[in-house]
Amino acid sequence: MNAAPTQTRVPPRLFTALDMPDAGAALALAEKVGKLRSPSGTIHSGLKTGLELFASAGPEPARRLADKGYAVFVDLKFHDIPNTVHRAVKACCSLGAYLLSLHLAGGEDMCRAAVAARDEAGAGKTLLMGVSVLTSTGGSAAGIVDRVRCLARQARSWGLDGVICSGREAAAVKQDLGKDFLCLCPGIRFAGSGQSDDQARVCTPQEAAAAGSDFLVMGRPVTGAADPAAAAAAALLEMEKGRMLSRICF
Repeated sequence: MNAAPTQTRVPPRLFTALDMPDAGAALALAEKVGKLRSPSGTIHSGLKTGLELFASAGPEPARRLADKGYAVFVDLKFHDIPNTVHRAVKACCSLGAYLLSLHLAGGEDMCRAAVAARDEAGAGKTLLMGVSVLTSTGGSAAGIVDRVRCLARQARSWGLDGVICSGREAAAVKQDLGKDFLCLCPGIRFAGSGQSDDQARVCTPQEAAAAGSDFLVMGRPVTGAADPAAAAAAALLEMEKGRMLSRICF
């Protein structure tokens, strides 16, 4: 089986989740947080459009954001028969998506169909990320790590660019598959916030970055803040500190 294509190193990013039903509010928030960078300029911002915004406003917000030069993560977690996923991935690539998500539970044929669609669309810059174990899932930490590691190895062999997991599993994935296999981590919360909501496996931005995560997703801690731009900037600073630690520790 073919390994995932070698990627040119992509800049680490913090994706703010535009999980809201109103396209106007989502676009207004994007203007505030979508193009921030960490103090050194090495970590970039991005925007996530997911199920809620797609269900209420369709694909147009994602297209408009991509046309404005934002890095857009289209997070629809495709899980269907290969032919359907092939067509859906092709359509999302045409929007200018930077990242797309699909469930690894869909299996090898579905994932390979997604890779073929991305390549046929001529959208080599669109990264395909496989969902492993949702961050809302609790249970034995060791058991979850083992499951994520197994799924990550499958994802790489099926040609995907990376895996979506919590920050708690990122180091194990990197140790198994190397720095060029990407990790995207949701379930990110600031230390001391007391927030976990429906997330069972959470990390701070610094912890996730120190574990080797390439991309983080933050929703409510940024979008629900009195000053979303300040909250996003604080997360970018933490990521920068965490990545400095990762170079020391790994």
